[in-house]
Amino acid sequence: MPLVLIFIIVRSRNNSAYRQRLIERFGLLPRVLKPNGIIVHAASVGEVIALKSYIDKLVAESLTNERGHLPITLTTFTPTGSAQVKKLFGDKVQHCYLPFDNFISTSLFLTKLKPKAMVFMETELWPNLIAQCHHQQIKLMLINARLSTKSVNSYQKLSWLITPTLNHFDKVLCQSQVNYNNFIKLGRNSNDCEVSGNLKFDISLSEELHAKQEKLKQVLATKRPVWIVASTHPGDETLALKAFEQLKASIAELLLIIVPRHPERFDEVAKLCLSKSFKLARRSRQDIVQADTDIFLLDSLGELLPTYAFATVVTMGGSFSKVGGHNPLEPALYKKPVVVGNNMSNFSEVLTQLHQNDAIVQLVAEAAANSHGDNDGNVADNLATQVLAVLNSAERQKTLGENAFQVVKQNQGASILSVKQLKLLLE
Repeated sequence: MPLVLIFIIVRSRNNSAYRQRLIERFGLLPRVLKPNGIIVHAASVGEVIALKSYIDKLVAESLTNERGHLPITLTTFTPTGSAQVKKLFGDKVQHCYLPFDNFISTSLFLTKLKPKAMVFMETELWPNLIAQCHHQQIKLMLINARLSTKSVNSYQKLSWLITPTLNHFDKVLCQSQVNYNNFIKLGRNSNDCEVSGNLKFDISLSEELHAKQEKLKQVLATKRPVWIVASTHPGDETLALKAFEQLKASIAELLLIIVPRHPERFDEVAKLCLSKSFKLARRSRQDIVQADTDIFLLDSLGELLPTYAFATVVTMGGSFSKVGGHNPLEPALYKKPVVVGNNMSNFSEVLTQLHQNDAIVQLVAEAAANSHGDNDGNVADNLATQVLAVLNSAERQKTLGENAFQVVKQNQGASILSVKQLKLLLE
């Protein structure tokens, strides 16, 4: 508890939203929230987006009991996730923060909402809350369940806590056979544990996305080649800017779009771009991309997906470090070629399918630093080489984009199955 509070305080220094609605984190929820429904938890922005198809189908089902429609409450842990819930779902769902995982806070949370079922996603395991739900006979479901081999090795040291937590779930739906095997290895009972596919494939282009795309066209209308570096973390921008300097030498008209993962870093990234003497346009200022604009900083929320429509090639941030990468399926929905770094461990099964279908370009891990000891320089050189090869070949762009799109379409269906299994639990 003290560590989590310190985390909230530190994050609030750069993002004041972490200080807002703090009482919700202690289980004191708004009175307007209706009880006796279904709670679905999504930690932050990426999880909320991944859950969109599932939530849409859950809302469309209009599940009922003797009291009428079951209200759906979508919880998050971060302010950016909270903002994404409001943007994607409006008043279709109820929303609040998930409380700190201590007995008093979670008791207040459950006493207020009195859920019929609680749905967690991927590896979101809150032992105290899950134990209380199990004790109160609240149905528990883990969807899009993901557990890497590395995580198994770490969790086995806490098997006395993790294994009972996993076995409290009435149903576990895994992304893939590999993940299923890892859950069983960690001690999950094989009963009611199965492979359902990955929810992140269940994405589509909605009318809302098309509307956002039209708005973005007002500032991004350009015939220039565009390189998007998306969901960046510290260090990603430095690599991208080094690579961009090399790319500009070959393609002077190239436009770079940088999209930081966390809003509190928007100003920091803007200063970094300006320090390199690039001409910068910012979405937050409604700047329009001009002929001499070098970089467009997408410092807004909820606009990354429609921005992919303007890309010539996309690079996923977080794939050059221990972060483990971000979702390459979103640009694939727009048939855009994707280049990633050597670490995509968050999407290992997805990456395997993309590789098998010639639908992605991945950098090879650098074995050693160059003569100046600058390993970042090596990575930037490699990145520039791979991106330039795609930029210079319209045929390669089309092949990568089309193949990735087909991988997305061929793997859809997890949302429908996950909703069906929840309905069976509630019967």
